[in-house]
Amino acid sequence: MKKTLKNRYFLLRHGKNIHQTVKSNILYCYPDDNPPCELIEEGIEQIEKAGFYLKNKEIDFIISSDILRTRQTSDIISNIIGYDKNKIRFDERLRDINWGIFGGKTIDEGWAFYKNDMKKRFYIAPEGGETWQDCRARVIEVLNELENEFNNKNILIISHGDPLWLLEGYILGISDDDLIDAEKKNRTIRTGEIKII
Repeated sequence: MKKTLKNRYFLLRHGKNIHQTVKSNILYCYPDDNPPCELIEEGIEQIEKAGFYLKNKEIDFIISSDILRTRQTSDIISNIIGYDKNKIRFDERLRDINWGIFGGKTIDEGWAFYKNDMKKRFYIAPEGGETWQDCRARVIEVLNELENEFNNKNILIISHGDPLWLLEGYILGISDDDLIDAEKKNRTIRTGEIKII
């Protein structure tokens, strides 16, 4: 069942970086690679396009993951829409999911741990990492705090693929099975994409 919210939320995934190109088969390290992932030119263009879309949406508040690629995204957006950068809130709870010991390894290695059963990702964490339930719990915590703090505002949340996919699923009341189905069919939020809830 869809949640009733006091605010309107714009969910934006950071722009494209090397993990969607030359490292597309490699899992992110946590909290970031060394050196940190930067937006590539195409990613910058994606976010500029998103910024011009958001320009007339009267964004009242921006909250973002504190990782470089999301900081770059929030910087570009704030420049385009005229939002005071000093008012952006950076929150580590909006970071991408932690793959633990599989960070920097191949996607196949990570999923082999789950014997390719995606449902197990909800409740079994890799060593040093977290589950999808863990990730969902922290982004829901952020949402609940925003709901308590604001009323009738347009709020932009800048984060990563898994946290936004899980947050969207929570808000819309999507079951875990249907979330997995969307993931398998590549219908989750893409780099530079905005979803409005």
